[in-house]
Amino acid sequence: MATRSFFFTQRPTLPGFAPTFGFSVLYLSLVMLLPLSALFLYTSDMTWAQYWRAVSDPRVLSSYWTTIEGAIYSTIAATAIGLLFAWILTRYDFPGRRLLDAIMDLPFALPTAVAGLTLSVLLAPGGWVGQWFDAVGIRISYAFPGIVIAMTFTSLPFVVRAVQPVLNDLGPEYEEAASTLGATRFQTFLRVILPTLVPALIAGSSQSFIRSLGEFGAVIMIAGNIPFQTEVTSLMIFMRLSEYDYPAAAAIASVVLAVSLLLLFILQLVQARFAVWQGRG
Repeated sequence: MATRSFFFTQRPTLPGFAPTFGFSVLYLSLVMLLPLSALFLYTSDMTWAQYWRAVSDPRVLSSYWTTIEGAIYSTIAATAIGLLFAWILTRYDFPGRRLLDAIMDLPFALPTAVAGLTLSVLLAPGGWVGQWFDAVGIRISYAFPGIVIAMTFTSLPFVVRAVQPVLNDLGPEYEEAASTLGATRFQTFLRVILPTLVPALIAGSSQSFIRSLGEFGAVIMIAGNIPFQTEVTSLMIFMRLSEYDYPAAAAIASVVLAVSLLLLFILQLVQARFAVWQGRG
């Protein structure tokens, strides 16, 4: 009876549960469920041997490793750089701060192919930046480091926008209190600020990693797409589509989808466990 009375006494914020819920389900079906159904429809026509052959081709397996390795390195870089940018934007007031804050969202607005083309030109052996690395024998464009940089560029905003609100809510008074108690700046960051930022860092870095797994436009423009060296999984899907091998493309895409969903599910579990742990603390 208590649960029944709760539902009847709750006043909904949005008018009309039925139309709003129906619209949400319709949107979810059209935008997400139907494309996913088409993906599994293609793979359902394949036998297990055909499916396994498509997803375990040596060239495809190499692309898995290249993608995962690039995503790991780019997530580490995006987490470190994103935390630094979020700290600067929330703790310091300087000319151009609003402009820098707006630039953080540029990877969301800029077509990734444009970003990849720009990065490849800048970091090419004859580019403005790449020529200095080429002089010491470091190749960035059309090599694995280019993949990491492209993934970092496109996934950086996830970390910044996840950490920035937490730092805004934290405020500088905690740092001042720790300082009056004799804590050094490193101790203040390690024991006061970092524990509060951990959930946001986990969320931002996880989203950054998942975003890097599916990156296409920026990566193929700078990677060089050398077989068994700089080919990513999204490129292998595109190649199968260009060959009109739709079942194989769907099979490879299903692997990426399964990994992404698994990571999202693990992220939700980690955040829930961390919230419970903080509540007990």
